Amino acid sequence: MQPLRVSDLYPLEVYAQMREEFKNRVIAHKKTRRLPLGEHMTLLFEDRLTVQYQIQEMLRIERIFEPDAVRAELDAYNPLIPDGQNWKATLLIEYESPDERVEALRRLVGIEDCFWMRVGSGMRLSGIADEDLDRSTPEKTAAVHFLRFELGDRDWRQALSGAPLAIGIEDRRYAVTVDPLPDEIAESLRADLDPAR
Repeated sequence: MQPLRVSDLYPLEVYAQMREEFKNRVIAHKKTRRLPLGEHMTLLFEDRLTVQYQIQEMLRIERIFEPDAVRAELDAYNPLIPDGQNWKATLLIEYESPDERVEALRRLVGIEDCFWMRVGSGMRLSGIADEDLDRSTPEKTAAVHFLRFELGDRDWRQALSGAPLAIGIEDRRYAVTVDPLPDEIAESLRADLDPAR
């Protein structure tokens, strides 16, 4: 998948006119990329469209239009787009009560390093926490993490050929396995590996 360029983005005035339509398109798209993991965690598998939406919203909210500032946003968000040999996801740790959230983030230190994916009957692919910011500390984890799952050639070929996909968290504090992934999510992730995209 190609990184986004300035020319891929809508100018602020154009985006203002089409925002609702674009937002509805992205919401529908995210349904095939959002995976609840238990009651308190969600993975959103990112791609070019989800990242473009994040950038467009940031530009709109911050009223960013200067070319250098727009490029800075692209530099910050483009690393979330999978490159055809991996899957990238935003992990959201969600608790309604602020007190419960604070306690959970203390209890779940390091949970971002316990994610895995599997293609077919292959070995587990360890999730790699890509942290651009030092938001986690030894005392608490962050509520948002960016994970990357790198595929070797064998896993890549098997995924494209339709092998089932699975994901999980291997940690007694929050153990979850989804095996296999729902079909619509698996198909969406296979599309991320298509060299033609």
